[in-house]
Amino acid sequence: MTLFHDVRGQGPDLVLLHGWAMHAGIFAPLVARLEPHFTLHLVDLPGHGRSAGTGLPLRLAEAADAVAAVVPARALWLGWSLGGLVALQQAATRPQAVRGLVMLAASPRFVRGEDWAAGMDAAVFRNFASELGRDYRGTLDRFLMLEAQGSDHVREELKLLRAEVFAHGEPAADVLCEGLGLLEDSDLRAALPALAMPSLWLAGRRDRLVSPAAMLAASEAAPQGRFVQVESGGHAPFLTHAGEVADALLAFAADCAP
Repeated sequence: MTLFHDVRGQGPDLVLLHGWAMHAGIFAPLVARLEPHFTLHLVDLPGHGRSAGTGLPLRLAEAADAVAAVVPARALWLGWSLGGLVALQQAATRPQAVRGLVMLAASPRFVRGEDWAAGMDAAVFRNFASELGRDYRGTLDRFLMLEAQGSDHVREELKLLRAEVFAHGEPAADVLCEGLGLLEDSDLRAALPALAMPSLWLAGRRDRLVSPAAMLAASEAAPQGRFVQVESGGHAPFLTHAGEVADALLAFAADCAP
């Protein structure tokens, strides 16, 4: 079975990949801004939203293959949070298929290490995974609260996240554990120096999940990397600062080769 794929708008192709436990509907505020400028390809990742019944595994290579099977080649790829890992995987392994890469509140490595100080403690992801079986909804809500923290519109952002998380059913606990494992274990930093396309690293300055410092370091490691920061944004700046995010995307897309 193929992934859920919705097409909106007109213009150059732009693929939008959501984060952990979410679905493409979370991008609604951004879609409203971008529809006049792009043909938007809204994809639900394996096990999430309207792709819950596909049976496809939530692993980087397989997820990137599944997305590539339903979207046009030579598109811009945007990945938010977990979706950023899938987008970066595609850019690193199939550069001819990605015209430009946008990492939105996303890092090539989410956890800290001896040579990567600007990451989360790996125990955070392990704790969420261990708690899912005991308190599924409560654990999801705590993750949403972590995503919303830091934004200058934290209540509004949390309300939007809560409204969307179950809009297309409950994500299966085993899929969510797979996703947390990806966030804990993935390390795509080695791919950065060889990225063949322009990349935009779009951070929220107040993000409590993905450090802007990590994204800045990643942008500097990519040959055509560009770093932009939403000063009042948290982990999901496209929800409450959609205009700023859209403006940065439009400026970036204008500099990407046709």
